[in-house]
Amino acid sequence: MSILWRDAMSRALYGPDGFFVAGTGPADHFRTSVHASPAFATALLRLISDVDSTLGHPDRFDVVDVGAGRGELLRALLASVGVEVRVSGEPARSGRSGLIPPRAGSPETLTPTASVRSLRDEPSSGTVGPSLADRVRFTAVEYADRPENLPEEINWTAEIPTEITGVLLATEWLDNVPLDVAVHTEDGWRYLLVDPDTGAESVGEPVSPDDHDWLTTWWPSPEASPSTDGAPSRGVTWSDATSEGESGFGAARPAEGSSLTARSRPGCPETPHSDHTRAEIGRTRDEAWAQAVGKISQGLAVAVDYGHLREARPVDGTLTGYRGGRQVPPVPDGSSDVTAHVAMDSVASAGAAVARCAYSLVLQREALRALGADGGRPPLSLAGTDPVGYVRALAAASAVAELTDPAGLGGHWWLRQPVGIPLGPAVAR
Repeated sequence: MSILWRDAMSRALYGPDGFFVAGTGPADHFRTSVHASPAFATALLRLISDVDSTLGHPDRFDVVDVGAGRGELLRALLASVGVEVRVSGEPARSGRSGLIPPRAGSPETLTPTASVRSLRDEPSSGTVGPSLADRVRFTAVEYADRPENLPEEINWTAEIPTEITGVLLATEWLDNVPLDVAVHTEDGWRYLLVDPDTGAESVGEPVSPDDHDWLTTWWPSPEASPSTDGAPSRGVTWSDATSEGESGFGAARPAEGSSLTARSRPGCPETPHSDHTRAEIGRTRDEAWAQAVGKISQGLAVAVDYGHLREARPVDGTLTGYRGGRQVPPVPDGSSDVTAHVAMDSVASAGAAVARCAYSLVLQREALRALGADGGRPPLSLAGTDPVGYVRALAAASAVAELTDPAGLGGHWWLRQPVGIPLGPAVAR
């Protein structure tokens, strides 16, 4: 029996036997920035430290990871701030988070040890107070059961907590928020229905007034002939809060465009009216992000995801699947990931309306460079004076290079939404 795509995705991803609920977790099926390099967590730690300073080092500083997988990112952040990690059967120890080049203009290279030390000894309002390691509270938000070996310092919950003071992180969460899919026919936009067992689609009823309004605003119909010159290559900040603005490590989910979607692969069910424009209705993502931002009393919400802007929506959509490190047709039977790129400008506008603060939307390569991860190779002369240091710096640069590759993870978008705090620079100066 065919049903709406949103309902099919909800069951396939978050039902009792859903992809994100059962099994060993998404890391066995696709690669994200969190899995690619510890440099990603180190960069986020710098962002967290900046927000902590902006907030005046509150007594409790929250770090909430929405769509936490099996807690990989929070494990890395926990180790980075020097909090002892207690795992059953293993001795308590402090972790290291990997090397990252210094910020632009910084004379020193910040090593993992230096990163931990600076957080332990940071001053508060000119005097030495409790370090971030003593004040931070980590919370993972995920529908799956708590992993058995998760450190006790990480809280595990199925719902986003309220009254957050600190940072809310959503790395590749919004792309898995279930959404409806529509096709533009001779009589306007209609929902596409899907058979959960086969992935075969059929045309359903006309879209609801709310979804029609969203499509009219954010997804131009074929007659609109949108520009295809793409997204900005540098940081773009909107000052008006209501402006438009073989293994799991085998492959990363693509950052941009629809040419890699599995729908065009052999064996994938054909879409009815395949000569007409498809659209992925992002209203549910807007609502999810707005609700998440609304949980923050003061701090910063950060969404990292692959997506597109209104001027360059993909004509065929981006709905696809991932399983076992490979891209597969999007069949919502619970055996694979089902995902679609995010309409980032629509999401950003929805969050800004709640926060009543300006937001920033930049590509990952720009965001990471602003946090000191530029991926630059060390000078060859270093090999002669410090061979070990050269090898370490070269390894760090290689790790950052994957995170900043514009054709891959570097093409992801970073949406920063402050709540009650100033919006800092989004790109390196």
